[in-house]
Amino acid sequence: MAQNLQVVLVLQALNDSQTNRQIYFSFALTSYFFTVFVNLTLIAAVCLDKALHRPMYVFLCNLCFNGLCGASGFYLKLLADLLSGAHVISYVGCFTQMFVTYTYIFCQFSSLTVMAYDRYLAICQPLRYQAVMTAHRVALLLLLAWCFSLLETAVGVALIARLPLCSRHVARIFCTSWEVVKLSCSDTTANNLYGFTLMFLHTTQSALIMASYGQLSRAAARSPAHRRKFVQTCVPHLVSLLVFLASLLLDMLFSRYGGGSMAALQNALAAEVLVVPPIVNPVIYGMKLQQVRTRIRLRVTENKTLNIYFI
Repeated sequence: MAQNLQVVLVLQALNDSQTNRQIYFSFALTSYFFTVFVNLTLIAAVCLDKALHRPMYVFLCNLCFNGLCGASGFYLKLLADLLSGAHVISYVGCFTQMFVTYTYIFCQFSSLTVMAYDRYLAICQPLRYQAVMTAHRVALLLLLAWCFSLLETAVGVALIARLPLCSRHVARIFCTSWEVVKLSCSDTTANNLYGFTLMFLHTTQSALIMASYGQLSRAAARSPAHRRKFVQTCVPHLVSLLVFLASLLLDMLFSRYGGGSMAALQNALAAEVLVVPPIVNPVIYGMKLQQVRTRIRLRVTENKTLNIYFI
């Protein structure tokens, strides 16, 4: 690893003209500002209103915070590269970006799992919900979600860091584990085994989430009250899960098996994992959850009233 610390990696996917880079920069900056705005708006609405200090909304804030971390790890480096003529990243910077990116991905899985468990208790076992989902239990679930995500990422990054690099050219707009592993000229069996282990674990995790939704849909079919709660609180969660899984699956398939002629599509799909969920999650939840939507509308109305008063 020591000989790699001085290596500077070249990001090859930003070799467009200066005009195109200016267009991309404007689009990326607007997208990043919008991502920050919608996530912070939802987090602020929950934090400032005591009526929303409930487990479901706490988990939602965690999902939005995680989305901000993942989006920032991608956008800030991309924006700097679009302004620069040299699209390079240091070895340490590359691993830092990978650590942030994969912590975001794993924590997204964990957060969606915790939210599915919360909805299962609320709809299928409503009499036990208050006793089980205490403030202590909520804090413990959040701590476990982040700890497991950090551990998964740390092991993966450590396995990559031990590899000597025989090339400096990364065929992406940002660092990903598979692209860095492909730069090595040594045995990568351990990395491949760990990658397939993670795929199996998270595929199983996704299957458990979908199974819980099978239980939720059956409970909703039996009761109008459950059906209303399912539509209001579970549908946004299910949409978030499907968007995230589709983005991640397509990126993994094209990254490992896509041809060189599909480089532009591979980069778009890789970026989609970090761009789409952080925007979709707060927008969907903000529109679908009536209490959140109402609180945001009230805050906006109050601010307008205060502005008019002071003017």
